[in-house]
Amino acid sequence: MSAHSFHLWRPHPWHGLEVGPDPPHVVTAYIEITPFDAVKYEVDKTTGYIRVDRPQSGAAQPPTLYGFVPRTLCGERVAKLCQGARTGDGDPLDICVVSERPITRADIIMNVRVLGGIAMIDHGEADDKIVGVLQNDLFWGRCENLSELPENLVARMRHYFSTYKLKPGEPINASGSVIYEREHALQVIQASIEDYDQEFDSLVGPA
Repeated sequence: MSAHSFHLWRPHPWHGLEVGPDPPHVVTAYIEITPFDAVKYEVDKTTGYIRVDRPQSGAAQPPTLYGFVPRTLCGERVAKLCQGARTGDGDPLDICVVSERPITRADIIMNVRVLGGIAMIDHGEADDKIVGVLQNDLFWGRCENLSELPENLVARMRHYFSTYKLKPGEPINASGSVIYEREHALQVIQASIEDYDQEFDSLVGPA
Protein backbone atom coordinates (compact mmCIF):
# COMPACT_ATOMS: atom_id res chain seq x y z
CA MET A 1 0.00 0.00 0.00
CA SER A 2 1.12 3.55 -0.72
CA ALA A 3 2.30 5.69 2.19
CA HIS A 4 -0.53 8.07 1.22
CA SER A 5 -3.29 5.44 1.27
CA PHE A 6 -6.40 6.20 3.27
CA HIS A 7 -7.43 4.09 6.26
CA LEU A 8 -8.76 0.69 5.20
CA TRP A 9 -11.34 0.99 7.97
CA ARG A 10 -12.93 3.91 9.73
CA PRO A 11 -10.94 4.66 12.92
CA HIS A 12 -12.69 4.26 16.26
CA PRO A 13 -13.73 7.77 17.43
CA TRP A 14 -12.31 7.25 20.91
CA HIS A 15 -9.14 5.30 20.17
CA GLY A 16 -8.36 6.00 16.52
CA LEU A 17 -8.54 9.79 16.23
CA GLU A 18 -5.91 12.32 17.31
CA VAL A 19 -6.29 14.22 20.59
CA GLY A 20 -5.95 17.44 18.63
CA PRO A 21 -3.58 19.69 16.69
CA ASP A 22 -2.21 21.46 19.78
CA PRO A 23 -3.32 19.69 22.95
CA PRO A 24 -4.28 20.67 25.57
CA HIS A 25 -4.92 24.15 24.11
CA VAL A 26 -6.64 23.08 20.87
CA VAL A 27 -8.22 19.63 20.84
CA THR A 28 -10.34 17.44 18.60
CA ALA A 29 -14.00 17.12 19.55
CA TYR A 30 -16.03 14.17 18.31
CA ILE A 31 -19.66 15.34 18.41
CA GLU A 32 -22.34 12.94 19.62
CA ILE A 33 -25.24 15.34 20.23
CA THR A 34 -26.36 18.66 18.76
CA PRO A 35 -28.47 21.38 20.44
CA PHE A 36 -31.39 20.15 18.31
CA ASP A 37 -31.47 16.59 19.68
CA ALA A 38 -34.25 15.47 22.01
CA VAL A 39 -32.61 12.04 22.24
CA LYS A 40 -29.29 11.33 23.97
CA TYR A 41 -26.83 9.56 21.71
CA GLU A 42 -23.40 8.28 22.63
CA VAL A 43 -20.63 6.32 20.97
CA ASP A 44 -20.75 2.59 21.51
CA LYS A 45 -17.40 1.82 23.11
CA THR A 46 -17.03 -1.53 21.33
CA THR A 47 -17.98 -0.66 17.75
CA GLY A 48 -17.47 3.10 17.57
CA TYR A 49 -20.92 3.61 16.07
CA ILE A 50 -23.43 6.09 17.49
CA ARG A 51 -25.90 4.34 19.78
CA VAL A 52 -29.29 5.64 20.95
CA ASP A 53 -28.86 5.90 24.72
CA ARG A 54 -32.24 7.26 25.77
CA PRO A 55 -34.79 9.98 25.06
CA GLN A 56 -34.09 13.14 27.02
CA SER A 57 -36.16 12.84 30.20
CA GLY A 58 -36.94 16.55 30.51
CA ALA A 59 -37.83 19.40 28.21
CA ALA A 60 -34.31 20.86 28.13
CA GLN A 61 -32.12 20.20 25.11
CA PRO A 62 -28.31 20.46 25.04
CA PRO A 63 -27.33 24.15 24.95
CA THR A 64 -24.27 23.44 22.76
CA LEU A 65 -22.69 20.77 20.63
CA TYR A 66 -21.65 17.92 22.93
CA GLY A 67 -19.19 15.08 22.57
CA PHE A 68 -15.77 13.99 23.79
CA VAL A 69 -12.04 14.41 23.24
CA PRO A 70 -10.46 11.32 21.60
CA ARG A 71 -7.67 9.45 23.43
CA THR A 72 -8.64 10.87 26.82
CA LEU A 73 -9.93 9.11 29.93
CA CYS A 74 -11.46 10.38 33.16
CA GLY A 75 -9.34 8.32 35.53
CA GLU A 76 -7.52 8.84 38.79
CA ARG A 77 -5.54 11.90 37.67
CA VAL A 78 -8.71 13.69 36.56
CA ALA A 79 -10.45 12.72 39.81
CA LYS A 80 -7.64 14.34 41.84
CA LEU A 81 -8.40 17.66 40.12
CA CYS A 82 -12.13 17.41 40.92
CA GLN A 83 -12.78 18.20 44.58
CA GLY A 84 -15.18 15.70 46.12
CA ALA A 85 -14.77 12.99 43.47
CA ARG A 86 -13.76 9.51 44.60
CA THR A 87 -12.66 8.37 41.13
CA GLY A 88 -13.07 9.15 37.44
CA ASP A 89 -16.06 7.86 35.51
CA GLY A 90 -13.94 5.74 33.13
CA ASP A 91 -15.22 7.51 30.01
CA PRO A 92 -13.49 9.86 27.58
CA LEU A 93 -13.41 13.52 28.61
CA ASP A 94 -16.64 15.29 27.66
CA ILE A 95 -16.59 18.58 25.78
CA CYS A 96 -19.16 21.27 24.95
CA VAL A 97 -18.50 23.31 21.81
CA VAL A 98 -19.93 26.76 21.13
CA SER A 99 -20.49 27.71 17.50
CA GLU A 100 -22.12 30.85 16.14
CA ARG A 101 -23.47 29.03 13.08
CA PRO A 102 -26.00 26.26 13.78
CA ILE A 103 -24.43 22.83 13.27
CA THR A 104 -27.21 20.27 12.95
CA ARG A 105 -25.17 17.10 12.38
CA ALA A 106 -23.54 14.80 14.89
CA ASP A 107 -20.93 12.09 14.16
CA ILE A 108 -18.51 14.82 13.06
CA ILE A 109 -15.12 16.07 14.26
CA MET A 110 -13.84 19.61 14.75
CA ASN A 111 -10.91 21.51 16.21
CA VAL A 112 -11.84 23.30 19.45
CA ARG A 113 -10.11 26.10 21.35
CA VAL A 114 -10.38 25.32 25.07
CA LEU A 115 -11.85 28.05 27.30
CA GLY A 116 -12.67 26.37 30.62
CA GLY A 117 -14.96 23.76 32.08
CA ILE A 118 -17.52 22.58 34.61
CA ALA A 119 -16.47 20.26 37.41
CA MET A 120 -19.25 17.64 37.42
CA ILE A 121 -19.57 14.80 39.92
CA ASP A 122 -21.96 11.95 39.07
CA HIS A 123 -22.49 9.31 41.77
CA GLY A 124 -19.13 10.29 43.26
CA GLU A 125 -17.27 10.05 39.93
CA ALA A 126 -15.49 12.93 38.18
CA ASP A 127 -17.38 13.73 34.98
CA ASP A 128 -15.88 17.07 33.91
CA LYS A 129 -17.33 18.98 30.98
CA ILE A 130 -14.68 20.94 29.08
CA VAL A 131 -16.04 24.03 27.33
CA GLY A 132 -14.56 25.45 24.13
CA VAL A 133 -15.33 27.20 20.89
CA LEU A 134 -14.99 26.08 17.28
CA GLN A 135 -11.43 27.08 16.46
CA ASN A 136 -12.17 29.03 13.29
CA ASP A 137 -15.58 30.36 14.36
CA LEU A 138 -16.07 33.85 12.92
CA PHE A 139 -17.79 35.13 16.09
CA TRP A 140 -16.36 33.13 19.02
CA GLY A 141 -13.07 31.91 17.55
CA ARG A 142 -10.88 34.52 19.28
CA CYS A 143 -12.18 33.78 22.80
CA GLU A 144 -9.54 32.69 25.31
CA ASN A 145 -11.45 32.17 28.57
CA LEU A 146 -14.87 30.95 29.70
CA SER A 147 -15.66 34.38 31.18
CA GLU A 148 -15.86 35.73 27.60
CA LEU A 149 -18.99 33.64 26.90
CA PRO A 150 -22.43 34.94 27.90
CA GLU A 151 -23.13 34.17 31.55
CA ASN A 152 -26.58 32.81 30.74
CA LEU A 153 -25.13 30.28 28.28
CA VAL A 154 -22.80 28.88 30.94
CA ALA A 155 -25.73 28.79 33.39
CA ARG A 156 -27.72 26.74 30.88
CA MET A 157 -24.87 24.24 30.61
CA ARG A 158 -24.73 23.88 34.40
CA HIS A 159 -28.48 23.37 34.62
CA TYR A 160 -28.60 20.88 31.74
CA PHE A 161 -25.84 18.66 33.08
CA SER A 162 -27.27 18.78 36.60
CA THR A 163 -30.65 17.46 35.39
CA TYR A 164 -30.21 15.55 32.11
CA LYS A 165 -29.98 12.16 33.84
CA LEU A 166 -32.88 12.84 36.19
CA LYS A 167 -35.54 10.10 36.28
CA PRO A 168 -38.98 10.39 37.89
CA GLY A 169 -38.90 9.37 41.54
CA GLU A 170 -35.11 9.31 41.77
CA PRO A 171 -32.90 11.90 43.51
CA ILE A 172 -30.45 14.04 41.57
CA ASN A 173 -27.01 12.44 41.89
CA ALA A 174 -25.14 14.82 39.59
CA SER A 175 -23.83 18.22 40.62
CA GLY A 176 -21.92 20.87 38.74
CA SER A 177 -21.39 23.88 40.94
CA VAL A 178 -17.75 24.64 40.10
CA ILE A 179 -16.96 26.60 36.95
CA TYR A 180 -13.29 26.89 36.05
CA GLU A 181 -11.32 28.92 33.55
CA ARG A 182 -8.81 27.93 30.89
CA GLU A 183 -5.75 27.17 33.02
CA HIS A 184 -7.52 24.55 35.11
CA ALA A 185 -9.17 23.11 31.99
CA LEU A 186 -5.74 22.61 30.42
CA GLN A 187 -4.68 20.67 33.53
CA VAL A 188 -7.78 18.48 33.34
CA ILE A 189 -7.18 17.70 29.67
CA GLN A 190 -3.52 16.87 30.27
CA ALA A 191 -4.49 14.61 33.18
CA SER A 192 -7.06 12.84 30.99
CA ILE A 193 -4.44 12.25 28.28
CA GLU A 194 -2.10 10.73 30.86
CA ASP A 195 -4.93 8.61 32.30
CA TYR A 196 -5.66 7.34 28.79
CA ASP A 197 -2.01 6.60 28.04
CA GLN A 198 -1.70 4.54 31.20
CA GLU A 199 -4.87 2.57 30.48
CA PHE A 200 -4.77 2.04 26.72
CA ASP A 201 -1.50 2.84 24.97
CA SER A 202 -0.11 -0.67 25.32
CA LEU A 203 -3.24 -1.95 23.55
CA VAL A 204 -3.83 0.79 20.97
CA GLY A 205 -0.28 1.71 19.99
CA PRO A 206 0.77 4.95 18.28
CA ALA A 207 -1.70 6.97 16.21
